[in-house]
Amino acid sequence: METNNDQTYMNLAIEEAKKAEAIGEVPIGAVIVKDGIVIARAHNLRETTQNAVTHAELSAIQDACSEVGSWRLEETTLYVTLEPCPMCAGAILQSRIPRVVYGARDPKAGCVDSLYRLLNDSRFNHECEVTEGVRAEECGALLTNFFRGLREQKKAAKKAMREVE
Repeated sequence: METNNDQTYMNLAIEEAKKAEAIGEVPIGAVIVKDGIVIARAHNLRETTQNAVTHAELSAIQDACSEVGSWRLEETTLYVTLEPCPMCAGAILQSRIPRVVYGARDPKAGCVDSLYRLLNDSRFNHECEVTEGVRAEECGALLTNFFRGLREQKKAAKKAMREVE
């Protein structure tokens, strides 16, 4: 169930996504909130670090664990612009985050609603409350425009190569 604060915190996650985009990263941002206070913010850094695990959610979880001094992130909410992948969904479960709010669905890798429902699988020892679709259009547009721009750059580079030949 969406709350009034969900829009506000998703705005912060979108700001993080825009930071990622500004440095050539896939624009995904995450924010973790506890008791109405942002305890962690992060954005994708996979290309920058050349490290497969530097997704926005994982970086935010690491920072939040440091902030609270525990691997248990009980009484927190994770806001993320894109539906978490299997790796991130696993980390969410392992860190005991009770609530996840995400923007756009990820039909190719989403493991909250799209491909699997890992956060609501009763076979795990933890389940999350999930709110989907908060600022979904804006979150999705960030990704669509980013990948459209990459395709246009590749097309322009190919054209330039043909002109040189």
